[in-house]
Amino acid sequence: MTASSLPSRRLFLGMAATVPLSLTGALTIGGESARAAAGSPFVMGYFTESPRGLGTSYGLHLAVSTDGLQWMPLNQNKPVVTPTGGDGGLRDPFILPKRDGTFVVLATDLKGTDWTKKSQVIHVWDSADLRSFDNYRLLKLHEMDTHSWAPEAFWDASRGQFAIIYSAVNSSGHNVIMVNYTTDFHTVTPPQVFFDPGYDVIDGSLAMNVGGVNYLYFKARNRLVGAKSTSLEPGSFTVFTSGLAPQGGIEAPILAQAAGNWYLWGDANATFYAWQTSDLSTGTWAATDRRVYTQPLNSKHATIQPISPAVYDGLVAQWGKPAWNRLKSYNYPDRFWRHADYVGRIDPYPFDPYTDSQWKLVPGLADASGVSFQSVNYPTRYLRHIDYLLRLDVNDGTPRFAQDATFHETAGLADSAWASFRSHSHPDRYIRHYDYALRIDPISTSVGRADATFAIGY
Repeated sequence: MTASSLPSRRLFLGMAATVPLSLTGALTIGGESARAAAGSPFVMGYFTESPRGLGTSYGLHLAVSTDGLQWMPLNQNKPVVTPTGGDGGLRDPFILPKRDGTFVVLATDLKGTDWTKKSQVIHVWDSADLRSFDNYRLLKLHEMDTHSWAPEAFWDASRGQFAIIYSAVNSSGHNVIMVNYTTDFHTVTPPQVFFDPGYDVIDGSLAMNVGGVNYLYFKARNRLVGAKSTSLEPGSFTVFTSGLAPQGGIEAPILAQAAGNWYLWGDANATFYAWQTSDLSTGTWAATDRRVYTQPLNSKHATIQPISPAVYDGLVAQWGKPAWNRLKSYNYPDRFWRHADYVGRIDPYPFDPYTDSQWKLVPGLADASGVSFQSVNYPTRYLRHIDYLLRLDVNDGTPRFAQDATFHETAGLADSAWASFRSHSHPDRYIRHYDYALRIDPISTSVGRADATFAIGY
């Protein structure tokens, strides 16, 4: 199964339309627009899926970032908590920071991709610091013979209650966005229709009081679309944008601010796209260069929230940094180093086995000041060059192997903030890709410099 053939609600709902690009929005926490201070770190919650299921896990995964763009998975990209009730798995997690500094985690009750499965409940946890997850429960939202997809929550100050919004098929026969109100996430008021434009809408996400206006973003017709209202009353929102999407469609909108820009994220079959604007009032977005952002490995339908430095430090201390890295191409930033049939190359993410793209950067076998690339899924094998081509071979312990498998990291030849790798045994040659194959070559052109420049990340 290819990445493009991953099961998706986009296909299930049959949403298809061609409309121009236009959106606007903001991220809301605790009833106020969350404009994170410069340098504030972020947390992302997500679940994982990969094309053949080798990287699939329907538990809550966490990643952190210091800039809101480059993400570091925690707990070796394994779940930090997994539901024990309902369907035994989750999708579409949402992290709600509360005003007292604690958190509530909500998620869809679904393990897998059976979009016909009915569930009247969602998963709920309380958390003091996102390191422990307490009071797990299933919260029943309605009595309808339908699902409860992609729950999100916000504080409605006018009611003195939290609102939980989610997608469900009501008597209209199509998905609408419902709402229940609660003070404690243990009991809820009867459900109401929060938003129904007359056609299927899912994945509602609300941004409140942005210049006196509340914005509701959702997925419709394979695009991320916006509605707005000057109140938070159910039924008060009207559509004001026509939508935004890459070719093939998208879902799961997330809005977050970083370094003075607003970013709109969306999920297109386990590939995240991001757009940005410096002025939300314009309602227009520009595609963000994929060089500047990297999603967590195999991440799906995420939530992004700013957190305090103390929470960030606690998360890293609790769950740890990855023991591996991935390397991204500078001029093909959708492609990562991998081995295939023991040959080094760059391929578009996502792919399986996803572990083919994971490397341990260890001290150089021939020179400890250099680096060697040890395969995670074949730990006896290292990248080395033979006839200038990079192969994944078993370390035979010879000096020749050690020299051929050792490289020296330098400032990126095309961008000094990135990295390039000079061959130890052929110091006039650098690792570069050519026809997507990794090899070592002398570099003398701008194309060669771009081909030989990579980002070390996760």
